[in-house]
Amino acid sequence: MKDASTRGISSKSTNIVWHQASVDREVIAQKRDHQSAILWFTGLSGSGKSTLANAVNAALFDRGLSTYVLDGDNIRHGLCKDLGFSDSDREENIRRIGEVAKLFLDAGIIVLTAFVSPFRSDRAKARNLVEGKDFIEIYCSANLKTCETRDTKGLYAKARSGQINDFTGISSPYEEPKNPELDINTGQLTLEECVQIIITKLIELEIIPANNH
Repeated sequence: MKDASTRGISSKSTNIVWHQASVDREVIAQKRDHQSAILWFTGLSGSGKSTLANAVNAALFDRGLSTYVLDGDNIRHGLCKDLGFSDSDREENIRRIGEVAKLFLDAGIIVLTAFVSPFRSDRAKARNLVEGKDFIEIYCSANLKTCETRDTKGLYAKARSGQINDFTGISSPYEEPKNPELDINTGQLTLEECVQIIITKLIELEIIPANNH
């Protein structure tokens, strides 16, 4: 686990030290029979991030594994309710999520994050908080037309009419991942097919066992 000093991040807090947990990740992994990991779902609004993250979460729970979903809307109700959608606020939103996800990772949990996280640099910062093998970027690559047809909240229509500013895909850019661990076309595949792709990947990476509990 990387700490602040190894990441080159300055802190305004003084007289603090990093305290090592009395029970570390490897001990937890042996007890629970699976590794912890961050599954970082990214994509346009309406691409199916939350739906897929929750479906994978349910599948992992059925296997008896320890998991948790960090959902974009839910986080903005509490931890990030002070943030808007400017570029700087989006950056801070993802920074906080990365730090929270790292804590879940350290607790031996498979944490699934469902955020637009539109900028490559912000996703890279989240990845760099942990070891490379611990971060799995999952690009939900449904195209804009598909996402707009799924827009039950009418957000895209409001963005196109100018009622919503800084809306990703319309008035604010989305930077597609260049080398995600998984690129899943959520516009063409069924939910069940998408879930199976991720479960298969987790087994291949030896994060979860191949057998069901």
